[in-house]
Amino acid sequence: MSQDIFIHEKALCESTNVGRGTRIWAFAHVLPGAKIGSECNICDGVFIENVVTIGDRVTIKCGVQLWDATIIEDDVLIGPNATFTNDRFPRSKAYPEHFLKTVVRKGASIGANATILPGLEVGSGAMIGAGAVVTRSVPPNAIVVGNPARIVGYVDAQASAPVFREELIQTMSVGIAGVTLHDLPVIRDMRGSVSVGEIERNVPFVPKRYFLVYGVPGREVRGEHAHKTCHQFLVCVSGSCAVLIDDGSARREVSLDRPSLGLYLPPMVWSVQYKYTLDAKLLVLASEYYDSEDYIRDYAEYRRLVNGSA
Repeated sequence: MSQDIFIHEKALCESTNVGRGTRIWAFAHVLPGAKIGSECNICDGVFIENVVTIGDRVTIKCGVQLWDATIIEDDVLIGPNATFTNDRFPRSKAYPEHFLKTVVRKGASIGANATILPGLEVGSGAMIGAGAVVTRSVPPNAIVVGNPARIVGYVDAQASAPVFREELIQTMSVGIAGVTLHDLPVIRDMRGSVSVGEIERNVPFVPKRYFLVYGVPGREVRGEHAHKTCHQFLVCVSGSCAVLIDDGSARREVSLDRPSLGLYLPPMVWSVQYKYTLDAKLLVLASEYYDSEDYIRDYAEYRRLVNGSA
């Protein structure tokens, strides 16, 4: 073993595939087939099974067990006593033909005592709250808490509160790649209220289709994609929902909470809708007919395309 690797005298490291600068502390046990990158910190009482790959600069706090078919990418933090699993129906002395692969992507953090069910992916930059029970894959940069875990926010997503001037119709940039908020005119009288938007005036394109999203359970997430050419205009005509917008370098969160507020999304902007109230109805106007080829559904691919590294 290289002199650049520190292994505590009370640790058992059977693997020879450990990167430079890694530290393995007391009572940790690393099996022969495990692969550990450089500059990692493996704390007291950690167990790492054979078919486990750990990237560079990973911190694994005390009491964590990483079982076969677990992949931990670079710069991940795993908090104390976080629990990983690789078998959905475990029985004593009965083993599946293949263990389910669990992947924690680059830069994610997993809080103390969180439980990660098998066969899931924790997206890059995601934040898993302490004690969360993760039953489904977590999108990149999402913050999840609770049992079962649900998305409550996104890392570095600044809230954009619309502040419009006194004129009847106003448009405000939210600082993300051409995304704008539109304060739509409202006519009120004793019979009720009417909110109106005019095509190519308030809505900055001619729609070819619309769709209405409703009946979304509060913990569910919609969107999670970008469009190559399609423009969209979103109005929450009832209830409210939050929209995360991301241009690959910054992200914002906008609350659509009244039918007189519209959100324009140009192409090549990543968008997620969540925090739906039970009565939420989201109207989406689209500049193009449906085309599955126009969707970018993988966030890593989106980042490569928008940053010109495809």
